[in-house]
Amino acid sequence: MISNPVPWPNGARCAVAFTFDLDADSILHLRHHASADTRVAALSMLRYGPQVAMPRIVEIYRRFEMRQTFFLPAWCMERYPVAVEQILAGNHEVAHHGYLHEEPNTLAPDEELYWLNRATEVIVAATGERPRGFRAPAYQFSRTTLDHLVAEGFAYDASLMGDDVPYLLENGHGTVIELPSHIGLDDWPHFMTSRELDYRTTIKPPEQALAVYRAEFDAMWEHGGLWIAVWHPFLSGRLSRLTAMVELIEHMRDKGNVWFARLDEIAAHVASLVETRQWAPRIDRLPYYTGPIPELGEVEPARPD
Repeated sequence: MISNPVPWPNGARCAVAFTFDLDADSILHLRHHASADTRVAALSMLRYGPQVAMPRIVEIYRRFEMRQTFFLPAWCMERYPVAVEQILAGNHEVAHHGYLHEEPNTLAPDEELYWLNRATEVIVAATGERPRGFRAPAYQFSRTTLDHLVAEGFAYDASLMGDDVPYLLENGHGTVIELPSHIGLDDWPHFMTSRELDYRTTIKPPEQALAVYRAEFDAMWEHGGLWIAVWHPFLSGRLSRLTAMVELIEHMRDKGNVWFARLDEIAAHVASLVETRQWAPRIDRLPYYTGPIPELGEVEPARPD
């Protein structure tokens, strides 16, 4: 099913990463700048992530002896330093997720670069290291995001959904390793509902979401793929959902031959394989398009009923 599986370390059948995007209330301030401070119920829901869920998550990782990756908007690092301390104390990775969860494809290239660099400065100040990885907020990778990542020396991106194994993004000046996931492994469509953020999802029981996550893992384990969860502490950090997460980790461990790793570790392994010519990834040249496709001209086609 996977034509070019990655030779994972120590003969592992697949690689697994439980990544969390610690957005906290950045997304509410971005969406409702003038009134976010008055939306107290929504603020309490989002602040649950850094204040209540994070200690539970890092404790689960400690119990299972797992080191994982957290993507943080740098504004959240400034507002919730205790959560950052908890991540670093567990030897987990802090990766780049914008400054205030701004969406790159809504910005001019120079604005995108400004916020990218401003967030990097915060990460360096908090961790002592430049971030190795990036995930575009809301997956909104722009036509120029890769150019910025290459120029700023990022090793990997985790925003795209173009394969079941790592692949390379290339822009004519350099490459970045893409560590893909997909929307089925994101907890947002399973659990998110909010008037303030314009989501009306019918919330699933944890068992239903777990069935999706488990089926995706079983397929990756069978065929040698890469399983990356994209979760949020204020959603998946709730008690019943974290209980399901523990069950999922136990299922993975029972299957055996699973490499649980930080994303920077996975990227470093892939880079080593490429450098030593033990494995050759697929390459995507970006941008896919430089503007609207010419076949449709300048007229926006009518949408089908």
